[in-house]
Amino acid sequence: MPNDTPILEMKKINIYFPGVQALSNVDFRLFKGEVHAIMGQNGAGKSTLIKVLTGVHKQDSGNIFLEEKAIKPGSPLDAQKLGISTVYQEVNLCPNLTVAENIFIGRQPMKFGKINWKKMNKRSEDLLAKLNVKIDVTQLLSSYSVAIQQMVAIVRVLDISAKVLILDEPTSSLDENEVELLFNVIRKLRDQGLAIIFITHFLDQTYKISDRITVLKNGNLIGEYKTTELPKIELIAKMLGKELSEFSYSRRDIDKVKESEQAVKKTNTVLNIKNLGKKGSVHPFDLKTNEGEILGLAGLLGSGRTEIARLIFGIDKPDQGEIQIKNKKVNINTPKKAIATGIGFCPEDRKSEGIIADLSIRENIILALQGKLGLFNNIPLKKQLEIVDNLIKALNIITPSANQEVKKLSGGNQQKVMLAKWLATDPNILILDEPTRGIDVGAKLEVMELVLNLSKKGMSVLFISSEIEEVIRCSNRIAVLKDKSKIAELTGNEIDEQKIMHTIAGGKKE
Repeated sequence: MPNDTPILEMKKINIYFPGVQALSNVDFRLFKGEVHAIMGQNGAGKSTLIKVLTGVHKQDSGNIFLEEKAIKPGSPLDAQKLGISTVYQEVNLCPNLTVAENIFIGRQPMKFGKINWKKMNKRSEDLLAKLNVKIDVTQLLSSYSVAIQQMVAIVRVLDISAKVLILDEPTSSLDENEVELLFNVIRKLRDQGLAIIFITHFLDQTYKISDRITVLKNGNLIGEYKTTELPKIELIAKMLGKELSEFSYSRRDIDKVKESEQAVKKTNTVLNIKNLGKKGSVHPFDLKTNEGEILGLAGLLGSGRTEIARLIFGIDKPDQGEIQIKNKKVNINTPKKAIATGIGFCPEDRKSEGIIADLSIRENIILALQGKLGLFNNIPLKKQLEIVDNLIKALNIITPSANQEVKKLSGGNQQKVMLAKWLATDPNILILDEPTRGIDVGAKLEVMELVLNLSKKGMSVLFISSEIEEVIRCSNRIAVLKDKSKIAELTGNEIDEQKIMHTIAGGKKE
């Protein structure tokens, strides 16, 4: 572990945005030779703290010290010159250039007025070799995996400045093997004495790589802890600011409610899909959901989960099969027709497909309803505000007002806005594709509880998630997918993680 003098210290940091105090007297310490995780729900202040440190935002009060000297970075370039660099989730490099060109872009070694390619390539190889990465640096960056691109981004910033390295959600797009490769690099850099700030939503990864954890909530410092001395359950409680028992809703609880109060509804079929398929997308499948039921889709990446959702919602057109809504055959070949038949769809990529970031919360929520009613059936502003205000309260969307731009909300609140947009249309069927991706553990639990409540009120939900635990927690039945095919359907006591994994490992198309 590091010595007693921090290389970086932030004291009493305050920053205000219109209508909200983003950080309130936050302290943060970072030592040489450690990986320090910053944890908290979306909106806790993690990104704001990092943006203050890297000169994107200027704090209203408080001080920053690097190697015991006061600093005031005015931009990311200022921070980089001081020795503070960031590698973001989306790698900010040029895929059409070689690895070596990306490492030395803007500062290429020169000889006789020309780029010294031999020297640049050799230096690139040497820098990567220090991290045990051996690749052909003359190849285009785009020819390598996201994990290797992350390494290149790290090498680039370390060669420019090597005091503090900030890794912001570096594993979001990586598989398990790539994560381990990145972690080996992080450990090597830590052992060389580098100070590393690690930001992630993944609890297991936090405990696997970090030495200490700072927890933030609603812009306030909750505490700083040694990772080995903070059990996961306590971390979750600190991030939420409440006991985990308050989120004790489970699928079995909902089943009991349905058995006693909605026994008749469970027999009412809402969605009935027969032999629906599209060549090159997903093999023909049958699927059925009942009123007040959550049907989970479980499978690995590429198993066909999203493809099924896109076929049902009319984004993609099937080659064969049929869809019935409440025992009536429907022709859904566009999203507009899907909405008209009572289907809502929250897509996996909320930023590019689910919300319009520059519009307000009100405008985003009203969009789908306006589409359902038609362009010329204008919704009066008073009615819009009534609908939106009710949904903001019902979904606990944290915002100063309904006119706040969606891009200014945290990821979890953006997810709720997307969900509210479809609830405004009063759908019979709601398709949720990765509804908890990219949001923190607290927001995940809130979204899952909302889904369970919708089911309790009689809505039919198709729930898609890469997290098998989430699918198990929410679903009454689970359809298991593999290699673009539905291979099994699990109910009752069959629904457990081991059964699902064994089914995926050995299953064949049913």
